[in-house]
Amino acid sequence: MSTSTQGFAVPPAVGGADGRRTRVRFGILALIAVGTMINYLDRTVLGIAAPSLRQDLGIDAAWMGVVFSAFSWTYAAAQIPGGVFLDRFGVKLTYFLSITFWSLFTLLQGFATGLGTLLAFRFGLGVSEAPCFPANSRIVGTWFPQGERARATSIYTVGEYLGLAVFSPALFWIMGLFGWQALFLVVGIVGIAFGIVWWLAYREPHESRGVSRAELDYIRAGGGLSQTTAKVAFSWANVGKLLSYRQVWGAAIGQFAGNSTLVFFLTWFPTYLATERHMGWVKVGFFAVLPFLAAAVGVAFGGWVSDRLLARTGSANIARKLPIIGGLLLASGIVAANYVDSNAVVIAILSVAFFGQGMVGLGWTLISDIAPKQLMGLTGGLFNFAANLAGIVTPLVIGFIVSATGSFVGALAFVGIVALLGALSYIFILGDVHRIELD
Repeated sequence: MSTSTQGFAVPPAVGGADGRRTRVRFGILALIAVGTMINYLDRTVLGIAAPSLRQDLGIDAAWMGVVFSAFSWTYAAAQIPGGVFLDRFGVKLTYFLSITFWSLFTLLQGFATGLGTLLAFRFGLGVSEAPCFPANSRIVGTWFPQGERARATSIYTVGEYLGLAVFSPALFWIMGLFGWQALFLVVGIVGIAFGIVWWLAYREPHESRGVSRAELDYIRAGGGLSQTTAKVAFSWANVGKLLSYRQVWGAAIGQFAGNSTLVFFLTWFPTYLATERHMGWVKVGFFAVLPFLAAAVGVAFGGWVSDRLLARTGSANIARKLPIIGGLLLASGIVAANYVDSNAVVIAILSVAFFGQGMVGLGWTLISDIAPKQLMGLTGGLFNFAANLAGIVTPLVIGFIVSATGSFVGALAFVGIVALLGALSYIFILGDVHRIELD
């Protein structure tokens, strides 16, 4: 007969006689870190392909802004359904279907023949990727105690930036040799292969054969959540209840602001370097790496400092909010790039801004702290819906500004102002950081 540790079903053979605390949770963290890296490679490889793709398919700047934005139309719209699916069917199946289908739509972009087919494949990519981050948040809330969640979130979030930083030179090289179509084929095939790895490797805490009772007790004592077989039915009443809390609104507005900076770097940044700064492709491939490395450091630093603050002060308000506010203020400094001529100084300014944006990734830790236990998927879906409205608005605004003015000056000003508004949201709207309890 199996024993139970306050919600975690523990098989009798698990744990061993010595009761040593295993570290299975870090293997799970490695899985979602790789999944997140592939996720962002798939959604952003279009930014690398854009200058060549625009010429081949005859797409101007304004319409390219629409193409960049198209992913986020369906990505944002599918957040609530994706969260409901996650609450209904669990992490393992949801993540497997998500990564398999988003990788397939990435691969299909290599066969786009015009604006219509490219938009259709971007729409499919957005729907397929929608459950990823709510699932990540749920996994961290399940497998990690509160005192380790910020670092865990920062580690998997590093994948957003590190993959592009590490692989951008190789992707530019592939495009130079084989054309932009090859980028989508390579990244799509890698994602499909990882989907198989995920299905074979992922287990919930109560299903894992490698986890010890000591590790489960440690996770539970720190507020980790067991996954049960209970199915949560969707209702608009639950959406209304969640939206009645200022924590949800404050975090969502702040994340929208942070994502505006992120979306600029994921979409228009290579074009900015090539057209506004007049860099050749060799320089673009080199300089594009530096801000992404800075952002990866920002993510890791934000998670480390948040958990340190939590350990020292015991205050989730200080530990979660302070690094995010500081990061948004740094991100707002992107406007300074409009007032310097040196390419090296411009890259330094953009790197500092992206470092700050990396710290905003801590918002997912905050959501895992405040989401009701029974509605983590829906809460994450609402949060990601609001945050990724930036993916719709920002590429469109930048595209129209560049098309109308022939310059990125107004575009960088827009990104900086939105980041500043995000900092104000965390200061004045968010309020107290605590788990929302629903009847």
